[in-house]
Amino acid sequence: MSGIAFEHVTKVFADGTVAVADLDLRIADGEFCVLLGPSGCGKSTVLRLVAGLAQVSRGTVRIGDQVVNDTPPRDRGVAMVFETHALYPHMTVAENMDFGLRAQVGQAAPRQERVQRTAGRLGLGQLLTRRPRELSDGERQRAALGRAIVRRPRAFLMDEPLSNLDASMRVAMRSSIGRLRRELGTTVLYVTHDQTEAMSLADRIVVMREGHVEQVGEPQALYDRPATLFAASFLGSPPMNLWHVRLAEHEGRVILAGGTRRMTVPEAVVRRLRGLRSHVGGHPVLGLRPEAIGVDPSRTTGRPLDLPVTAVEPLGHRVLVHLEAEGAGLQLAESGAAVPGRAERIGTATFVRREETLVASLPAHERVRPGELLRVYVDLERAHFFDPATHAALA
Repeated sequence: MSGIAFEHVTKVFADGTVAVADLDLRIADGEFCVLLGPSGCGKSTVLRLVAGLAQVSRGTVRIGDQVVNDTPPRDRGVAMVFETHALYPHMTVAENMDFGLRAQVGQAAPRQERVQRTAGRLGLGQLLTRRPRELSDGERQRAALGRAIVRRPRAFLMDEPLSNLDASMRVAMRSSIGRLRRELGTTVLYVTHDQTEAMSLADRIVVMREGHVEQVGEPQALYDRPATLFAASFLGSPPMNLWHVRLAEHEGRVILAGGTRRMTVPEAVVRRLRGLRSHVGGHPVLGLRPEAIGVDPSRTTGRPLDLPVTAVEPLGHRVLVHLEAEGAGLQLAESGAAVPGRAERIGTATFVRREETLVASLPAHERVRPGELLRVYVDLERAHFFDPATHAALA
């Protein structure tokens, strides 16, 4: 087992595209690290640099203590699982799993024993004689995972391994991968654009944007304390509400105004976010998770807001309620979300806005109908404020 280190790594393609820029990151031995970001952010390129399928333009890649910049892929001791299972169609599951072992373990008997043991771990014991065309999508992906595991590599590299599976199968496979990782204790570098996978599997998440690292941290810490507008808006489903507001001061209290709606920022928040007072008179971006907007007055001492309901989305366990609020509904244009709407420039950030709404996540038993006026309470203790010039969270 080995950790992975990137020391100021840059990858520039022949056409001049900078896919990865000055990546400085260390993944500990046995850590499950997830690279998360939209398509084109450079996360798969990072994986290919570790595997040796792409060459580093500048910087150093290490696996354990070994610099691997010029090491052939076959000698790096890593195993890769792709978005497509990439199994040999003419071979059985057992033959596919055995194929990568032949150069590593010469004798057939030890190879067969290792294949059988790994297949048992993955629930493939009854499928070893079948060919890929006889398997379901989930079974094929488990076979691809088994082919990687059976080699006992120094590290696993997984590139969107669950993206072609249906929702129920993704849940089952996430559970399998998590369990196997705990049993094996091997370093995993995992690429996904699916934040549910990232949150449920990772020890740490690396949020990437346009070849750069936006933020690194444990999943819950990233969710609770996003450092930038992009990290805040990308992590969370439904995404964080972004509301263009202005700050004022009245009788020593900081007042937040969104359109004609006004709320007093609790003193505890003003003390915790020391940069907030310096933005009085300015127009920061307020970030609110949908669960920070509720109908229970005991959750907050803030002033209630009576907002028109524009849409209701029942999800079974929760109900999402869309509420009309002037200045709300911003989405970062760079987030990769295909959202129709007008573009707006606020500070140095470009947003799109489809409609001026806040989304609240309410308990499923709440009966709400479009067109009615709903009294909600905003928990400003859980609010985030961002500087639109620097995109950084106020702290």
